Amino acid sequence: MPRLKPPIKAAIVGYGPAFNMGGHHANLMKATGRIQVVAVCDVDEKRLEAARKDIGDIRTYTDVRKLAQDDGVQLAAVVVPHNVHCKVALQLLKAGKHVVVEKPFAITIKECDQMIAAAKKAGVTLSVFHNRRQDGDFRAIKDVIEQGYIGDVFHLEAHGGGYGRPGKWWRSDKRISGGAFYDWGAHFVDWVLHLVPGKMTTITGQYQKRMWHNVTNEDHSEAFVRFDSGAAAHIQLSSLCAAPKSRWYILGTKGAIVDNGGGQFTVYTRSGDYTASFQVKYYDSVWASYYEMLADHLIENKPNPVTPESARRVIAVISLAERASKTGKEQKVPYER
Repeated sequence: MPRLKPPIKAAIVGYGPAFNMGGHHANLMKATGRIQVVAVCDVDEKRLEAARKDIGDIRTYTDVRKLAQDDGVQLAAVVVPHNVHCKVALQLLKAGKHVVVEKPFAITIKECDQMIAAAKKAGVTLSVFHNRRQDGDFRAIKDVIEQGYIGDVFHLEAHGGGYGRPGKWWRSDKRISGGAFYDWGAHFVDWVLHLVPGKMTTITGQYQKRMWHNVTNEDHSEAFVRFDSGAAAHIQLSSLCAAPKSRWYILGTKGAIVDNGGGQFTVYTRSGDYTASFQVKYYDSVWASYYEMLADHLIENKPNPVTPESARRVIAVISLAERASKTGKEQKVPYER
């Protein structure tokens, strides 16, 4: 892939008001000093006006097809609802743009494959904004495991949620969002796949709808992942959890990690016939590093900070867990790359 010269000319597709995510991407790009936002595309003229106010002198579009024809754009960040990630990204990839897709990568494995194939054909970079790999709590847990304090991880439980009625907006609409697991669940799955060794072999799951009928997303979702190392992971996202549960419960051959929040977690490690414990504070989160690493990749040919193949593994877990829930049958992972 030919190297780009700084500043890389970038566009944001989707400047919607939800969490101001389009603005967040723009700010992170600007912070690198090597990526310059030159264009924004959104179907809402009011949001384009907001983008001009936030960013300054930029070109604006209401049609992604016209943006794709802009030869002055080299990189585009796709920050749109989940169900159109693939449609929008394909238009940009086929036009020869490097593309960053917000998480989750897509809703189906097929959509992931289509984007990966299009990027390879066009000879451009495709990456996914799994910026929470840089969360301080996750980085600290990963560091403790890599230093060998708990030995080899063989069992992991990850939990997110609470008890409460979901808000009625597109993220709660299964047709658009893909389901409850595609929101925070995508982060949890990505974390798990970076903590548990080995290739995935089979996946089971349980998706339930019992209480919150004002929205179409599930109330309670679980995935159970087996690895060829013999390790297993249980990932749970729930809006029906009326009692507290540890965010992380990780067992290793020489110890364990329990994280109940509060800015630190407990490490248990075996020493002879005894178990010692100590607290580890969360590291600082360094979300800006994603675009720093992407700039390094595009300018200096350093590694892609989040490969599309790694992001496809996340979608495989979520979609196969739902299929297992519907069929009552364990699902084999169709690939592992």
